[in-house]
Formats: sequence, C-alpha cells, structure tokens
Amino acid sequence: MIGIDEKRPFRAVNIAVLTVSDTRGPGEDRSGRVLVERIEGAGHRVAERRIVRDERAEIVAALEGWIADPHVDAVIATGGTGVTGRDVTPEAFQDVYEREIPGFGELFRQLSYELIGTSTMQSRATGGVAGGTYLFALPGSPGACKDGWDKILRHQLDNRWRPCNLVELMPRLQETEPGDGK
Repeated sequence: MIGIDEKRPFRAVNIAVLTVSDTRGPGEDRSGRVLVERIEGAGHRVAERRIVRDERAEIVAALEGWIADPHVDAVIATGGTGVTGRDVTPEAFQDVYEREIPGFGELFRQLSYELIGTSTMQSRATGGVAGGTYLFALPGSPGACKDGWDKILRHQLDNRWRPCNLVELMPRLQETEPGDGK
C-alpha cells in the first residue's frame, strides 16, 4: 500500500524554516510563508523561522544551532540552491551533513522536470541528516517550495505514510556503526 495508514495516530514533527536571501525580509519572504502554511496545515509545528544572508558561515551557524536543539526534528531551507556565485546553500549543508540523502535532490529534480522541463537542472536541492536532525534545502521560489513539500516532504514527514517514512527512523538516526566505540 502506498499512502496514509489512517489506523496509525499522527505524530507532529518540529520543523525549523530557514530562508536564505540577500534581499528578502519577513514581509517579502513568500517561500518561507508557503512552507510555514503547509507545515502547520499538515499538523506539524514550526519550531522557528529565520532569514539569513547568502553567506556560507551564516547558513552553517543556523543549521548547527538547530541540529543542537533537541526541540527541532527537521530543517527545511529555501533559497541559495542555484548555480550562481552567491548560491552557497548546498555547500553549507554539506559542511554539516553526517549522512546525505541523495534521493531527496534526485526525486525533487525528477518531479520538477515534469513541471519546468530542463530548467530543473539548475536546482541543487539537497537533503541529509546531522545530529539526528533531518536537513532539506529547496530552491527559493514559492512554486518549488510547494512542490517539495506537497510531493515529497509532506509524505516523508508523516509517520502514517506507507510503505515507509522518515519519521519512523528518527529514533535510530544517531546509531553508531558496530565497533566504533561510541
């Protein structure tokens, strides 16, 4: 079965929203607003919402703060995933990943291709895990945020989604390899 198992009780996830932009303030942050509306509409909690400049160190600092916060289960970022010189979000995410989730970016681009064709090759959407926290970076357009949430993250961050989902893996995200002494 693919879909929601209505017999399972819903478990809300705490999600931080990060907008990466040199030009947007809270009033102009349509993409962040789209994510907040969809997260809350799905029954999850927005743990925090923040805007940082397209600066690798600022992005890393925001991510590290949320990774260390036991009240944040996932971070969804919007912006800075393109190919220009100021687009450093994927590099910042790589700096903190313990494990990358390559399938997230691959699936995002596959779904995006159906909507915008070959223009999707300009997206460097990415996903991974660090310190038991899921990290996802989406492009900065409201449409990309809608697609990323509606077609991927809404399902994978719902513990009722079958055949499997990311929420049921949360208790195991900080497991260590056998013999590593941790």
